[in-house]
Amino acid sequence: MTRIALLQMTAGIDPHGNAAVLIDAIERAAAGGAAMLFTPEMSGLIDRDRERAAASITTEDADPVLRSVCEAAARAGIWVHLGSLAVRRADGRRADGRLANRGYVIDATGMIRARYDKVHLFDVTLPSGESWRESASYAPGDTASVVATPVGRVGLAICYDLRFSDLFRALSDAGATMLAVPAAFTVPTGEAHWHVLLRARAIEAGAFVVAAAQAGQHADGRTTYGHSLVVDPWGKVLLDMGEAAGLGFAEIDAGQVDAVRARIPVREHRREIPPVGTVA
Repeated sequence: MTRIALLQMTAGIDPHGNAAVLIDAIERAAAGGAAMLFTPEMSGLIDRDRERAAASITTEDADPVLRSVCEAAARAGIWVHLGSLAVRRADGRRADGRLANRGYVIDATGMIRARYDKVHLFDVTLPSGESWRESASYAPGDTASVVATPVGRVGLAICYDLRFSDLFRALSDAGATMLAVPAAFTVPTGEAHWHVLLRARAIEAGAFVVAAAQAGQHADGRTTYGHSLVVDPWGKVLLDMGEAAGLGFAEIDAGQVDAVRARIPVREHRREIPPVGTVA
């Protein structure tokens, strides 16, 4: 059995305050015997005031939250999946000024082992009247990522990606035995779909799903759903952190992945879908 930790947080508009929460969680996760800590989407900053947020968003190499987390991981000797940060892109591929919603896997020496830019962007208007246009500020990623860690081969996704099963099939086909889904789900969509979608992704892939989430009332006025989850390959919920911020732990039995995949070998039975016929 391997122990993992999840941070459920209520990130605010001050990156330095958020970094302090992350550092504390890293230290407590390591002290609690976790091999790896998972944190939510937008762990470094949540602020829907774009003008105010712009003053705190930097390129990756200058980001104070990323630097603090790497240093804390090295001090504590623990791996960290930093769910995501808002960073300015420095790759020169796009000149539209949009940011990246980027997740990081950091090893126990503080080195970045993997990066993932959120592919699917949340552009919706909800029945509650909430309207979100993530693509106005962020550019979509164009690469999926699976990384070897002490808790298995982790496939990376972020929040709204959860609704697109093709991504998780690709991660599973690439060898992922654990799927990480850091999130900042809205309350209406969380109440309707969070648990069922995470359990479905675990069952489809025969893999663990680890979903660290934002929770509660944030300084910018939004409210997020919480309920950080760990789901096993059979679809059983091993941990549900409810609505309050805090640190949670779960025990992972890596042998469950092979056992479940042998019982129902969905991955071996997958076929290319033939062309779809239509009838007038």
